[in-house]
Amino acid sequence: MAQDRNSSRVRDVMTPDPQCVRDSDSIIEAARIMQSSDTGAVPVVDGGKKIIGMITDRDIVVRLIAAGKDPQKARVNEVMTKSVRKVDEDAKIDEVVELMSNAQIRRVPVVNRNDEIVGIVSLADLATTGRTRTGSVGKTVEEISEGPGNN
Repeated sequence: MAQDRNSSRVRDVMTPDPQCVRDSDSIIEAARIMQSSDTGAVPVVDGGKKIIGMITDRDIVVRLIAAGKDPQKARVNEVMTKSVRKVDEDAKIDEVVELMSNAQIRRVPVVNRNDEIVGIVSLADLATTGRTRTGSVGKTVEEISEGPGNN
């Protein structure tokens, strides 16, 4: 039986232990992780597990390739998104849905009490759980799609 939406937490629906890159890693490494993990976004961490950014397939295309930079030489820090919204693993599902809608983002890194990355929650994760308010994921997708292009 599905949990009540008021008691469902992000940790119950997130994709745990995402592969990460450091800001000094190559773009090629980030792209390989995207390919092997079948994802369009990879968290960027400091030397440990503290999130300092995200790199998306869109970042690579728009900020690197379209700008005429050489993907063979580029580093993650040249194109990553540095201002990243994150959510605590104990947050309620409705809180992350609201964050995604307000910030117009499709994926949110999940952190623990030590501010270390422990997962990622995406719209797809939320859509397949059945633990959100009726229509909230669809409404969130609609709101994100209406906004300016982002990751």
